Amino acid sequence: MTTAGTYTPRPGAAPLPRMIAAQAALETRMLLRNGEQLLLTVVIPTLLLVLFSSVDIVDTGKGEAVDFLAPGILALAVMSTAFTGQAIATGFERRYGVLKRLASSPLPRWGLMTAKTASVLVTEVLQVVLLTVIAFALGWSPHGNPAAVLLLLVVGTAAFSGLGLLMAGTLKAEATLAAANLVFLLLLVGGGVIVPLEKFGSAGQQVLGLLPISALSDGLRDVLQHGAGMPWADLGVLAAWAVAGLAAAGKFFRWE
Repeated sequence: MTTAGTYTPRPGAAPLPRMIAAQAALETRMLLRNGEQLLLTVVIPTLLLVLFSSVDIVDTGKGEAVDFLAPGILALAVMSTAFTGQAIATGFERRYGVLKRLASSPLPRWGLMTAKTASVLVTEVLQVVLLTVIAFALGWSPHGNPAAVLLLLVVGTAAFSGLGLLMAGTLKAEATLAAANLVFLLLLVGGGVIVPLEKFGSAGQQVLGLLPISALSDGLRDVLQHGAGMPWADLGVLAAWAVAGLAAAGKFFRWE
């Protein structure tokens, strides 16, 4: 004999941490199942690292090419996930009404953004591990403080996430798709990822050095290639972009 109501579902939402964790796991699975996203976040950075480390296409200065390229490719991986991939995915979720429906669920809007950020961080961990293993196989010899590298990656992720969400929340999905890919290509060429900023002249170097991808790639390069301490100037540029991007995204993001 059972007590009445034993199998009655309990009303009410799950605890907030459990909802955020479940949404983050869902976002991560969806990202890893998306072939286009995998191409952007994994395949392209890996191919660029292997190709430019193995073939003398661009003059990267003294030393092994992989020592110059690996930090830049790590910065590119962060940008591809936190900015390009997140902007495109969120833009189409907004267009198809997914965000509108999720916003009406018990999960608060800030909780949804937290889950998306957690998904980005999980993906970046997988990217960094994969690219690091490949770089070591190519003869990479990193130096410097791991804590400085971690801080640069985290602040860089915040900067690119803010910009990606700002784009996804203000433009139409098709415009976001075109703009995010165009920005990705432009920053790949002019952001110090593969081509040293010195190749653009003193004036171009000063302007391009203010971009978040340039600050992240140069900061990582200073630590991992040259064994420098915390690159405060590059970290300051990334922090400024993070504050501005996240604040603008919070103010102008439209859920419908």
